[in-house]
Amino acid sequence: MRSLDKIYINGRWVASSGTDTIEVFDSLTEEVMATIPSGVAEDVDAAVAAAKAAFGAWSTTPAGYRAGCLGRIADALDGRTEELAELITREAGMPIDLCREIQVQAATYGFRQAARLAETFEFETTVGNSLVVREPIGVVGCITPWNYPLLQIAAKVAFAMAAGCTVVLKPSEIAPVDAFILAEVVDQVGLPAGVFNLVSGYGPTVGEAIAAHPDVDMVSFTGSNRAGRRVSQLAAETIKRVALELGGKSPNILLDDLDDVGLKHAVSDGVDKAFVNTGQSCDALTRMLVPRARLGDVERMVVEVVSGLTVGDPFDAGVDLGPLASAAQRERVQNYIQKGTDEGAALLIGGPGAPAGVDVGYYVRPTVFSNVSTDMTIAQEEIFGPVLSIMPYDDTEEAIAIANDVVYGLGGGVWSADADRARSVARRIRTGQVEINGGPANPEAPFGGYKQSGNGREFGVHGFEEFLEIKSIQQ
Repeated sequence: MRSLDKIYINGRWVASSGTDTIEVFDSLTEEVMATIPSGVAEDVDAAVAAAKAAFGAWSTTPAGYRAGCLGRIADALDGRTEELAELITREAGMPIDLCREIQVQAATYGFRQAARLAETFEFETTVGNSLVVREPIGVVGCITPWNYPLLQIAAKVAFAMAAGCTVVLKPSEIAPVDAFILAEVVDQVGLPAGVFNLVSGYGPTVGEAIAAHPDVDMVSFTGSNRAGRRVSQLAAETIKRVALELGGKSPNILLDDLDDVGLKHAVSDGVDKAFVNTGQSCDALTRMLVPRARLGDVERMVVEVVSGLTVGDPFDAGVDLGPLASAAQRERVQNYIQKGTDEGAALLIGGPGAPAGVDVGYYVRPTVFSNVSTDMTIAQEEIFGPVLSIMPYDDTEEAIAIANDVVYGLGGGVWSADADRARSVARRIRTGQVEINGGPANPEAPFGGYKQSGNGREFGVHGFEEFLEIKSIQQ
């Protein structure tokens, strides 16, 4: 067990002003795997003061210097890939091979991408007699989630620092240990004191103190809609910029021109996109919309695919789904599964309870409901577990209406034998990103949502620009 007894402020490991600690649980064993400080508002004050003091020098350093610092961080994280992958697998439950690729290597890529943008971004342009200058916004509070802990830290911290901002990071208390490793790396590579600060703790104390702090110029938050609303309310008192990446209930439309082979491919890919990271993904394609005439075919295909999934120890070869990240999340998902049954959805596979032969760990059974209607809870609310809803439609217009009939707008998918038709439908889905025929994710493209899935974008040049202010100088 790791005992982490200090937080990182102004280039030093220091004791929290609070005396309480937080237990971090192993998702496989349900045992305590680490303890961290439970920070308090005074810690946030100290971290923000350090970040504010460091901002003047850091914001005016040459972009190449900032890029070099981020590159060294990426290299050091690369050197700890196996340690981080094992750790995050225990924190969040993702199978180790996938964890290595998505949770760690994609995060280090984010640091390198941010470094590259620092050197290539055009900070000054001329518009008529005006010089338009983009400048770092200031001190950024980064509040990150537990499902992709290091990747989401990279999306915020790396890009903010690359832009010339200084940061105060509050990682999720459910999966925080990887953030402490990042702080060790920052300390190792010699980042100037105060540029990066880490305060661990709970949202209602540390998170709210960051959001409300008058010397924090921007808050970048990823998490639940409830917490996102609270962050926005607190931040509004000081009119600071807020970037939110919140929940999703993403539709996956299978159009009626798919032949049997195409339909089978779409179903297999759709199950994978719904269940990746055991469904703990905000952009998971959790609503599969299918032509009513093909409903029976899709049901049989889905059951066949899900029956072939292996649920178990995420360190074992061939395991597709590991446990959920916490006992609270397991209970939440179980409650939604029960609600789906109670409201009349047709349970095809899975259901309440743990998978057969599993006695320990935060596991749930991969579950599929069919004949789900838009008025059902499981069609409207984010479950954040391996639960797929199959929803029949009669024509394309109805499919688009169903796809947009939620408060969220984060991800989406369209499958069709006609690429032009698929693009036409994709343009009408009100979400921040849509994949056509399983198109792969693009780390250079902006990530973010419409409606109650949030505002702002992460990754690529659009994510970089989130941390910049715009000034016009007339001459």
